[in-house]
Amino acid sequence: MFYREAGDFSTTYPQDSQTFPIKFDRYRYYVVLAVAVLVMPFVMTDYLVNSIFLPFLIYAIAAIGLNILTGYCGQVSLGTGGFMAVGAYACYKLMTAFPDVNIFFHVILAGGITAMVGTLFGLPSLRIKGFYLAVATLAAQFFLVWLFNKVSWFYNYSASGQINAPERTVFGIEVTGPNTEAWATYLFCLVFTVGAAILARNLTRGSVGREWMAIRDMDIAAEIIGVNPLRAKLTAFAVSSFFVGISGALFFAVYLGAVEVGEVFGITKSFLVLFMIIIGGLGSIFGSFAGAAFLVVLPVVLKIVGVDLLGWPTDIVAHFQLVIVGGLIILFLILEPHGLAQLWRVAKEKLRLWPFPH
Repeated sequence: MFYREAGDFSTTYPQDSQTFPIKFDRYRYYVVLAVAVLVMPFVMTDYLVNSIFLPFLIYAIAAIGLNILTGYCGQVSLGTGGFMAVGAYACYKLMTAFPDVNIFFHVILAGGITAMVGTLFGLPSLRIKGFYLAVATLAAQFFLVWLFNKVSWFYNYSASGQINAPERTVFGIEVTGPNTEAWATYLFCLVFTVGAAILARNLTRGSVGREWMAIRDMDIAAEIIGVNPLRAKLTAFAVSSFFVGISGALFFAVYLGAVEVGEVFGITKSFLVLFMIIIGGLGSIFGSFAGAAFLVVLPVVLKIVGVDLLGWPTDIVAHFQLVIVGGLIILFLILEPHGLAQLWRVAKEKLRLWPFPH
């Protein structure tokens, strides 16, 4: 009654291969997008944008990138924070070297530079996998943070070692710098998030995505049937790093405005994005959004309930957050390895059959 596919037939290949073949899904996403673009900018406050919406949109892009690599291609990575730093510093250098170029292109180019760096660090995946690949990407994380700390060219020889985003505008409206409007930064990040989601969904549903999933399920069998492991793994690293680089550029330029690499893009950031895709669901674009939303909203809810309502100390609430996240990760890994995305799929299955018993 609430969710039906009966009678929704495709008569041509383009209809069958479109991003959302089911009309109900397609219209639902159109409604969500319309509300996000036409309604939310007029009702949100600065607090909501800076504490929930901006980090959610930016982390969702990073989670999509890591999910492509780990969830779809099966390549474990612990270097997400380092690749976000590459995107941030690439964006900073581009903004200061080419001040007349639109910030939109700087973010895209920062993603491209990160894709090249990610492909370089993805080369070990051709010979190692599993735990050893995780250690290799962890080494990339520490190396990149060390590099941006020690080589002063990356932060333009600043005495503090910190990079600050110059003021930049889009259609005459500031999106970086101290005088930005909340709705402007929200819409700017929303464009990249929607674009990343559409691109990732189409890639994962196409031939490239099928190669990634074949490598993930059984790499030897995939190679026997004609999948090139070199191309599949390196494209996964490249596409994943591209999305992560864009998220790092937005995190620096639009969200924070000033960054010190060791504090912002340390190993904690890599684990945070990894926890997002574990809780949200590996191998699911929707799971990337669900995991990002959960881990962004959780600290805000705990602060409101624990600090503001119950009067608990802030450090106790922060530790309680770690306990909740750790417990949920164990719970999902044991009971539901596919995370919140699988719970959403089960709910849709129930709606298909309602009110009849399953």
